[in-house]
Order: sequence, then structure tokens, then C-alpha cells
Amino acid sequence: MGFKRFSLLLTIRLVLLFITVTSLAILVISPGFLAASLLIFLIALFQIFEIVRFVKLTNDDLTRFLDAMRYGDFGQKFDHAGMGAGFIELGEAITDILERFRQFRGQQEEELKHLKALIEHVPVPLLSLKGDGTILIHNNAARRLFGAAHVSRISDLTQFGEEFRKNLVTLGPGERHLVTFKVDDMEQTLTVGATQIVTAGKVEKIISLQDIQSELDVAQLKAWQDLVRVLTHEIMNSITPVSSLAKTSTDLVDDAIKKIEGQKELVEELTDVRDAVDTVARRSDSLMHFVQSYRRLTRLPPPEKEQLNVKEIFEDVIRVATIDWEDKGIEVEMNVSTDGLEISADREMLEQMLINMMKNAEQALENIENPKVKLSAKLNKRGRIVIEVSDNGPGISETLAAKIFVPFYTTKRDGSGVGLALTRQVMIAHGGSVSLSKTDGGGATFILTF
Repeated sequence: MGFKRFSLLLTIRLVLLFITVTSLAILVISPGFLAASLLIFLIALFQIFEIVRFVKLTNDDLTRFLDAMRYGDFGQKFDHAGMGAGFIELGEAITDILERFRQFRGQQEEELKHLKALIEHVPVPLLSLKGDGTILIHNNAARRLFGAAHVSRISDLTQFGEEFRKNLVTLGPGERHLVTFKVDDMEQTLTVGATQIVTAGKVEKIISLQDIQSELDVAQLKAWQDLVRVLTHEIMNSITPVSSLAKTSTDLVDDAIKKIEGQKELVEELTDVRDAVDTVARRSDSLMHFVQSYRRLTRLPPPEKEQLNVKEIFEDVIRVATIDWEDKGIEVEMNVSTDGLEISADREMLEQMLINMMKNAEQALENIENPKVKLSAKLNKRGRIVIEVSDNGPGISETLAAKIFVPFYTTKRDGSGVGLALTRQVMIAHGGSVSLSKTDGGGATFILTF
């Protein structure tokens, strides 16, 4: 409607200009009309100026409208009140278009904010590998995974293990792999998946990294508990009657020996039989005690957590575990990063676990010059409490290190293989982990991460 009115008024102006120019031509060729010719000429100039201004105003509005669209400036107003000539309708139409674009853009921004908020709170770490070798981290979970480490390029992934970097670079769209991830002295098992998108002609690989170490630990622990439960049940069912019969047989042989005291040869033979049966009874009892010790792996109660001062716990543990260390020449060192450091844990479980580890360190220091055990605690870069028990003993080989937390496995002649397996179970129950590393200068360091 506005455009039609604009066209009509522009046509009228052009017609009037044509009439004025025609009149001017007639007056110019007619003698004696100089003044009239000058007046008509001025009128023609004014009409030309008016037409130019009339068209320019429309062009200016269109130019301003297009610039507003180009730069996303949807706050422009086109108010032509009082100008008539369809400009009011034109201004209203342009303003309405800009308002619609503003609302549409606002909706897009809200949706984008919503999507970003969702991605930020997704518990699975997400990142993108771009074709130019840069890395874009998408959410808080990914930032927590990498901790304080700087990650902006693919080469930065090497600090978490060369194999980890290679796996992420070579991972194809739709593939899923298990990878080992090392950060802040912690080793985790991650499952990684990838998908590929193309935006503006550029290829981008989106990777998800999910920590399944805790699930693996729980599943493995449950498998060991089920195995131990079945084995202990079957062994106890079999050995209990053997132990009982062996003891009964020993008593019967003793009674028989008393009745035939005068028959020396027969007494000697029965004595041998009694000794053999007694050996069976003792070994049966030992086996029953051995099996009962493993039942602790399947009957560990849930931890009753409370806030504990780490320094006080260390002092209590050292007081109990190092009674005769001075006589043996073993030096003990305690180091807590801050006196106010607290940990949420079950006091009895934590103390017993640390005492057992101190005793293990003591046994590892036999025949070692200047034996020393260090008990330390600190907050790592992720804000988790880390307790370390280290010694300067012979250390543990990599072959043995992979087995020491497995139930039934022990390197000690009189060991049961329960201690470290139980330690691992306690740490899993607390939502933490236990690992082994080499002590600087030789020895072993057990790391408890809560």
C-alpha cells in the first residue's frame, strides 16, 4: 500500500516537472517573458530537488535497513510520522521486519544458551579435534578431567601418555576404544568415542571420554568377592569334617595306646598313626583359619564416614605401628601439607589400613641400611586428598606390581594375600583408589587417593 502511494506521488511529481519544463521551453522561445522564464526555471529546480530528496529518503531508509540486517543491529527505528507519501507505512513495515528478526535472533540465542548449559552439565567430558590441530574443550567435565594441565593443541595430549594421544588422533567416527589416561599421579581407564561433523567446509571430530575406572574396580571387586565366597564355602564344607574326624581319630588312637601299653611295637605304630593324624588335624585347622581370613573380603561393612584430622590420624597410626622401630633403627617421617587437612573416612578402616601398610614397609626394610618410612598427605591439583606410604627398600618389580592387589597373591612365605586386596576394597568403598609407584632413590610408594 505504501509503495503504491509512493509510486503515485513520484509520478505526479514527474508529471508536474514535465509540465514545468515544457512551460519553461515555451517561455524561453517566446520574446518578452524573461521574468516569467526565470520564475519557471526556479520552480523547475525546486521540483528536481524535491524529487531527488523524495527518492533519496527512500534509498537512505533501504540502505539503513540493509546495514541493520548485515550487522545484526535490530534496534533501529524507522519513524516517519508526519511525512506522508507512504513513508509511515514503509517505516512501519521495515520496523516490523527488524522486530521479527530481533525476536528470531533472541530465540536462537536462548536456544544456544540452553544447549551450552546442557553441554556444560553433561557428566561426560567432550572435546573437539579440529583439522588445524587445535583442541576445543566443551564442558566442565572435560576441564575437570584435564585438571590444571594446559590443553589447546593435539600435541598437548602427550602429557597424558603418548598412547592416549595416538588413540584420540587415530580414532575413527563411530569407533569406541578403551584407553589409559594418566594425570596427577593417577591412572584411569577411559572409554572414548568419536563422531565427525563438517561446518563451513571444515572437518571437526567430536570426542567423548568417559571414566569407567570406578565401574571396572567395582565389577572386578564383585567378581573376586563372588569367587572367594564360592571357594571359601566349598573349602569350609570339605575341610570341616576332615578337621573334626582328624581330631576324633587322634583321641581314638590315644585311647588305643593306653589299652595296649605293654605291646611296644604296636604302640610305636599307633604313635606314628597318631602323629600323622595330628598333622592332618593341625593342617586342617590352619587351612580353616586361612579361609576364614578371606571371608573378610566378602563381609566388609559399608564405611561409616566422619570428618577426621589427617595429622591426628597419622600420629595415632605411628604410635601403634612403630613401637619397636627405634630398636630396629627404622626412621619414620610424617609430612602433612597443612595441620588443618581433613578427610571424610571411616576411622577404624583408615587406621587399620595405614597400620597394615606401615607393617608391610617394615618387612620390606629388613637388611636395608638406614631404613626409612615416610607417611605424607596433601591435596592434589584436583582437590582430592592423597596419602602416601613410602619406604627406601628394594622396591617392587613391574611384574609383581601388576599382581599385588589381587586376592590370594603374596610374595611372603607366611602371607595370606589378603592385606593389599583388603586395602583396595576399603579404598573402593570410600570412592577412591590405591596405586603403587617407585620411590625416588629406590623403594616403593603406595598412593591412596580419596
